[in-house]
Amino acid sequence: MRKVVQFAAVATTALVAVAAVAQTTRQPGGVPLIERAKLFGNPTRTGGQLSPDGKWLGFIAPRDGVLNVWVAPVDRPNDARPLTAEKVRPIRAYFWAPDSKQILFVNDKGGDENFLLYGVDLASGAQKALTPFEKTTVQVVGMSDSIKDRILIGVNNRDPRWHDVQELSLATGRLTPVFRNDGYAGFLSDDQLRLRIAVKPRPDSGVDYYRVIDNKVEATPFTRVDYEDASSTAPLGFTTDGRTLYWGDARGRDTRALLAQDMATGKFTTIGANDRADVGGGLTNPRTGVVEAYSVNFHRNEYVPVGNAVKRDLAFLKAQNKGEFQIGSRTDADDKWLVTFDPITAPSSTWLYDRRAGKLTELYTPRSELVGAPLVAMEAVDIPTRDGLSMVSYLTRPKGASAATPMVLLVHGGPWARDTYGFNGYHQWLANRGYAVLSVNFRSSTGFGKKFVQAGDRQWGRKMHDDLIDAVDWAVKRGVTTREKVAIMGGSYGGYATLAGLTMTPDAFACGVDIVGPSNLFTLLKTIPPYWEAGKQQMYRRMGDPGTPEGQALLKERSPLTYADQIRKPLLIGQGANDPRVNVAESDQIVAAMKARDIPVTYVVFPDEGHGFARPANNIAFNAVAENFLAKCLGGRAEPIGGALAASTAQVRAGAVEGGATAAGGTKGN
Repeated sequence: MRKVVQFAAVATTALVAVAAVAQTTRQPGGVPLIERAKLFGNPTRTGGQLSPDGKWLGFIAPRDGVLNVWVAPVDRPNDARPLTAEKVRPIRAYFWAPDSKQILFVNDKGGDENFLLYGVDLASGAQKALTPFEKTTVQVVGMSDSIKDRILIGVNNRDPRWHDVQELSLATGRLTPVFRNDGYAGFLSDDQLRLRIAVKPRPDSGVDYYRVIDNKVEATPFTRVDYEDASSTAPLGFTTDGRTLYWGDARGRDTRALLAQDMATGKFTTIGANDRADVGGGLTNPRTGVVEAYSVNFHRNEYVPVGNAVKRDLAFLKAQNKGEFQIGSRTDADDKWLVTFDPITAPSSTWLYDRRAGKLTELYTPRSELVGAPLVAMEAVDIPTRDGLSMVSYLTRPKGASAATPMVLLVHGGPWARDTYGFNGYHQWLANRGYAVLSVNFRSSTGFGKKFVQAGDRQWGRKMHDDLIDAVDWAVKRGVTTREKVAIMGGSYGGYATLAGLTMTPDAFACGVDIVGPSNLFTLLKTIPPYWEAGKQQMYRRMGDPGTPEGQALLKERSPLTYADQIRKPLLIGQGANDPRVNVAESDQIVAAMKARDIPVTYVVFPDEGHGFARPANNIAFNAVAENFLAKCLGGRAEPIGGALAASTAQVRAGAVEGGATAAGGTKGN
């Protein structure tokens, strides 16, 4: 199956916050405070990837305080050298060129998500901008296991809505036009880097799939997927010989299955399915592209072997009892794998697995400073909704807690995403400060079948919010917390949920922390990035159409801004000034509405950030104020703010932070 690199995850939403006061440094029972910097500062090493030829280990690590790409011989991982020299913006996504001669990475400017592609020669260290355009974001369309000197990329420098396909020569950097795109959401290529499938959204929110022959799209789609299946059904990739196409497919069933389609006959064969959860990613043979295992994540992620090719390997890794494991890169020879183990109550570690020798060698621990820290377990729980659904959720409680404690309801972004089991820095941080932490996969969360996703259609601020209230009720009934000591916190959709909680259910929470959350759904949809054009109709179907009177009325009714006068509890808002997804105006609007009514609010803006906070100094600063705010609201403990704000670019544009501290031209509050 062809490798396609996704960069959307680079813009990960940060769940952080802002405000006042510092408290004790030990919990009852003598649990020491974990320093913020150990949880949210730069990792020692992260993002390890093996080169295809198996000779090198690439990873991301600090260089002069900024995350850069490093390389080391795979048999001498401590003999590492930096390959890039970014001075301001951390590198968070990179990949190996197929010939193992270059590292390719993407980066944007100040969080604007205009991700450009760069290449760095492994031998000389020379760096080249491979997509030297303005206001452009790159996509990787196709890579090959047999063609090593070029890849296919998509760039939207001609029309910001659509990505034209270009062939990129890795040796020279030359771009050769392959396909002019005037309306296709994406493409799928085979191992020969031939475009085989074009994806086109329909006005009714369905998706059509067309064959591409000699870079020309056929007039009639070979497969049509209706809206009900569109979010769960898509082709995944071809085997190396191009004869088999793998699909993630929910047609005729609720959860997504893994299917193989014979391209000569059109016949489908089911490779894997699960009644409780969608089938996730597959492990494919690097040479043949044949799926050898797939994953299913209900409460926890599990690998399911297909045949015997990797069955023994998966059993061996599971038997190590080192915690949850994830398989990363595999060499072309498939003799070495990179494996990460996550024990939850200790920091994760990354290992080299030599398949032939049946041996594991530890390479690094991303957050070695957390070795010996008082980390706590995470529990997977099922929470019922008032209308009969069940929500897979994750609960973390303070170390040694046997009675009710204050709680933070930590709401994930998306909302078409999900929370998962594993080490979570925010869970550990908040539990260490004395709070139970609950993350809920409310309706619209992905991974649990299409019906669960669609149960959230047009339910922003209604049934989706009811689910969060039901989760709080569940926690109160089970003695996890008390009703008057619950805060709500989240980023992106989680920020919206925070605003909805404090406006639409103003007495349900003691306080709220909104990070890059939309306050006005009408203006949110009017300002989405132009390259989201392909998914726009589906968003309208799920949220409300701003182009119709009915849709406008619905969006206004579900917008927290409409009810800003109802806010009675402390609210903290954080925003990146360059956010292309949730424009800074979303936070500006509700802050202005609150100030006009003399409702207190603290508002912090980072001028060099976008949809979340990528720079550790900014993330630490926001979390410093957040934990002091929560200590004042819920009565937990906090590490003093100290110099965290001064070390960041934070601008306090409303309210005040302890001591009146501001940074980088910020005002003292108003």
